[in-house]
Amino acid sequence: MTSAGSELHSAASLLAEAGIDSARSDAEWLMAHVLDVDRGSLAFVDGPDAGERRRFRELVAQRARRIPLQHIIGRAAFGPIDLAVGPGVFVPRPETELILEWAVENLRGISHPLVADLCSGSGALAIAIAVSVPSARVVAVEKSPSALLWLRRNVENLGVGDRVAVLGADVTDYAQLSDHIPDGSLDLIVANPPYVPTDTDVSPEVEADPAEAVFAGHDGMSVITPLADVAARLLAPSGRIGVEHDDSTSSQVIGAFEATGRFDDVVARRDLAGRPRVVTARRRP
Repeated sequence: MTSAGSELHSAASLLAEAGIDSARSDAEWLMAHVLDVDRGSLAFVDGPDAGERRRFRELVAQRARRIPLQHIIGRAAFGPIDLAVGPGVFVPRPETELILEWAVENLRGISHPLVADLCSGSGALAIAIAVSVPSARVVAVEKSPSALLWLRRNVENLGVGDRVAVLGADVTDYAQLSDHIPDGSLDLIVANPPYVPTDTDVSPEVEADPAEAVFAGHDGMSVITPLADVAARLLAPSGRIGVEHDDSTSSQVIGAFEATGRFDDVVARRDLAGRPRVVTARRRP
């Protein structure tokens, strides 16, 4: 076994003992970070040397304390992009890529679409849509001052400032949004809002996210319910919305959209694990 292989094996064992399901993967991400290479190149690189081994073990010890991997390496992969993340902003998860794929598919054939990413956080959906659909203009809406710092940084670093506008606003406050987004102007809305019921036990990694980006009242619906009404005003006729939600609240989310009386084609969608995690709907023509 190579030096790197031996270090990875030991690290994966330590992380598994700490209760981390993705132990081997996380060990590889940390090694790639220390060696400044792509994770897929680990089998072809020399090292680590003594200093790199010491640094790697320090980072593994941090991860074993359940500090999020993305906070340690300072970035999170999401679809076609890498985002800068850290304390103060929600770390995007792979399951949210379901909304990204749905959005890109539904933007096909629309000339110069206008999109809003509500509760944008780090800008994951907004920037990934702008990169995947170069003709799109996206408004990334976020109310948290700390998250806005990360959002603006990512928009600038990824070179999409000409197509992604950042708006500091509360997505449940129609008056704040209507000052910047005209009624009936949006072709598509995506949202990964806070949606976890407040009494839910969550992992240490989720606890590291800002609570305001995770929890949404006793039923997980304190943001989604008013957001449905706001979306109904801002979407163009036949415009579409996709919202991520807790896997226990699919029926409530469907009910929130149907209760507005202004949506049809309301569909519950499941992630790769078969869990109901996204609801999509169309603004009535």
